[in-house]
Amino acid sequence: MHNSLKIYLILMVVVLAAVIALDSSTPKPINWSPTYSINDKIPFGMYVFDQELKGILKPDTLETINVTPYEYFDDYYNYDSLVNSYTTSGTFIAVNDFADFDEESVQELLYFSSHGNTVFLSMKSLPQMLLDSLKIKFKSNFEMNEASTLWFANEKLGPEKYFITEGLGTNYFSEIDTLTTTVLGYQGNDKAFANYIKVPYKQGHFLLHLQPAVFTNFHLLKNKHSDYTEKVLSYIPKGNIFWYTKGITDGHISQNPMRFIFSQPALKAGWYLFLIGMTVFILFNIKRKQRIVPVITPLENTTIEFTKTIGNLYFQEGNHSTIIDKKIIYLLDKIRREYLIDTNVLDDKFVQKLQLKTGKNREDLNQLFYKINQHRKGNFESVENDLVEINTLIEKIFN
Repeated sequence: MHNSLKIYLILMVVVLAAVIALDSSTPKPINWSPTYSINDKIPFGMYVFDQELKGILKPDTLETINVTPYEYFDDYYNYDSLVNSYTTSGTFIAVNDFADFDEESVQELLYFSSHGNTVFLSMKSLPQMLLDSLKIKFKSNFEMNEASTLWFANEKLGPEKYFITEGLGTNYFSEIDTLTTTVLGYQGNDKAFANYIKVPYKQGHFLLHLQPAVFTNFHLLKNKHSDYTEKVLSYIPKGNIFWYTKGITDGHISQNPMRFIFSQPALKAGWYLFLIGMTVFILFNIKRKQRIVPVITPLENTTIEFTKTIGNLYFQEGNHSTIIDKKIIYLLDKIRREYLIDTNVLDDKFVQKLQLKTGKNREDLNQLFYKINQHRKGNFESVENDLVEINTLIEKIFN
């Protein structure tokens, strides 16, 4: 393992340990989300109510419904023309922040109630189809958004008033049929607004309540708010209870396989820190590592240096004639190889061919080969001067 990798791992472990230590010493923040889930132990979950429901109501049977009311009660209806009724009876109970019933389910609840059964709904808002069928309306009073007092109309339940500040709903029943509908409870501060009513429907009736927060863990465990909840439920008749839990079974519980890690702030922070650290590590090591390749100096071409050395040797020895001969030999060899011209006879015809193939100046070519021919014949006054003149012409023409 490379030293740099060891440093990265040690640093990540130290930082992770520091984050976990700091987070463990910090109080876990309270989750105030209104989930109304029977599995949640947070303030606005209904774990306590679900556990105590059977003890409070003491029903003959307690059925948990995790499908729509239509799907559940339709199976209990006998369509025989001689019967044409339900094979079961009792009270349907639903508590949630809002109504999640489809139209078929609302119609089923109306039909269930019409056969002598009770439907208890505690929600901040109710299905419009149900309101229209029962001929009731509700409005919002935003003055109650922060706090309100709740109490009952029936003096037998006691004159006590319950002050609510958390999870409060603002809706109240604004229009009811006073000839048939009974107001069971109120809310408000300076003025009373109906929040709990009993509405008859054919052979049965509906119990409609607009403050579902009183059924949550927070209020059941706070002061005497549980007394208020028990009094609300006291209007439910004895018999079978159908406890509607569809949509509130899972609550806010994630189905993610890593939900436990994400539910713990320390583990969640550690997980994200691990991902960030691995990303940084990959970015820094994305290029392939290898040892530094040493720079190898290429071998020098010593041919030129050798030629210069030999040339200087001839020149220092005063052997100018040999140097001229070497120059002529190399020049004629170059002409034969590159221009494919016979160099046995260096006459005007040869010069003409060379001039046509090279495009060089004709006068320079004539002068060069005249000097070469004269040197070969031994007609020269100074070998040193001939060497200079022939070398100058060769460099001028071919270089």
